[in-house]
Amino acid sequence: MHAAVITGQGSIELREVPEPVPAPGGVVVDVALCGICGTDVHAYAHGGPYPPTLCGHEWSGTVSAVAAGVRSVSEGDRVSVAILPACGTCTECRAGLTDWCTTATMSLMRDAAGSAHGAFAPRIAASAARVVPVPSALDDAAAAMVEPATVAFHGVRHAGIRLGDTVVVQGAGPIGAFALQWARECGAATVIVVEPSPSRAALARTLGADVVVEPGPPAAAEVAERTHGLGADVVVECAGIPATIQSAIELARRGGRVAVIGLSDLPATVQPGTWLMKEVTVRGSIAYVRGEFDPCIAMLASGRIRVAPIHTSTVALDAIAGAFDLLAAGSGGETKILVRPSS
Repeated sequence: MHAAVITGQGSIELREVPEPVPAPGGVVVDVALCGICGTDVHAYAHGGPYPPTLCGHEWSGTVSAVAAGVRSVSEGDRVSVAILPACGTCTECRAGLTDWCTTATMSLMRDAAGSAHGAFAPRIAASAARVVPVPSALDDAAAAMVEPATVAFHGVRHAGIRLGDTVVVQGAGPIGAFALQWARECGAATVIVVEPSPSRAALARTLGADVVVEPGPPAAAEVAERTHGLGADVVVECAGIPATIQSAIELARRGGRVAVIGLSDLPATVQPGTWLMKEVTVRGSIAYVRGEFDPCIAMLASGRIRVAPIHTSTVALDAIAGAFDLLAAGSGGETKILVRPSS
C-alpha cells in the first residue's frame, strides 16, 4: 500500500510501505479519514526534519486486526487516535508528574506497536492503549477531529478561564475554532477572535464568537473598548506564528493569563519588559493527556461542541499535495481538510 510522507519543503510523496500487522499489544486500523494538521502544513511549507509518524496524526477508522491478548478493543470497533496512558515508570511519573509522562508524549512520535508512517495511508498499526472507541453519534469526520478538539480542550483547561472572563482567541483555524467553543463552555462572558481570513472569521462568528477582528491595531482597539482599557483576562494563542506570541501578551491585562497552543516552528521576537510590567502568566500547552479524551468525545457527541462547520473538504490520497498547497497558501476558504486514504 502507499502512505503520504512529507519529504521536504513543498514536497509530499506517496511511498510504498508494507501492510501493517498487529504487534504485541497492538491493533491494525483501517483508516476512514485523516485530518491535515497545522503542524503538517508548517513542515510542508518550511521544510526541516519531520517524523514520518507525525505526518497524518488526526485519524479515525475501524479496527481490522488485534494482537493476541488485547481486550480493550475488538475487530469492528470504530476508534479515534489518542495517546498512551501515563506509564508509571519514567522519571516524570516516578516524581508524581503523570501529566508530563515522557513515554506517553513520545508515543505521539513513535508508537512502539505502531507503523513507521502516519495515517495518510489505508491502514495503520498502533498500540491498543492508544486508540479510543467512538460512539455512533460521531460520524467518521467528527471522529477524525477528536484529536484537534482535544488539543484545544487541553490548552483551554490550562488557561484557567473563570466565569465572566473576557477571552481573546488568536487564530480561527481548527484549533482556534474549537478553543473559542471550549472558552464559552468554561464560562467566558465575551469571546473576541482575532483572524484576518474572511472565511475563517465567518466560521468564528458561526461558532459563537462575540466579535471577530483583524490583527494589529483593530484587535487592540476592540479589546481596549470592551474591557474599559484593562485588556483581556485570558488570551488563547492558536495562530502558531512568531508575531502572535508577543501580541498575545499585549492584548492581555495586567495579571492576565496567556495559553500558548499554536506551535510556531520559527523563532519569535518578544519584548520582555512588557511581560514583566504586566506580570502575565504564560502557560504552554502541548497535545493532551489520556483522561481528556472521554469528556471531549462526550461533548462532541452531545452537540455542545460543533464539529461539522470546521470540516470544509475531503480529498483522496492521490490529491493530498493539492490540499497541502491550498492550506499552506491560506487560500480557497479551507479550514480543516480531511483525507480519505482508501478512495
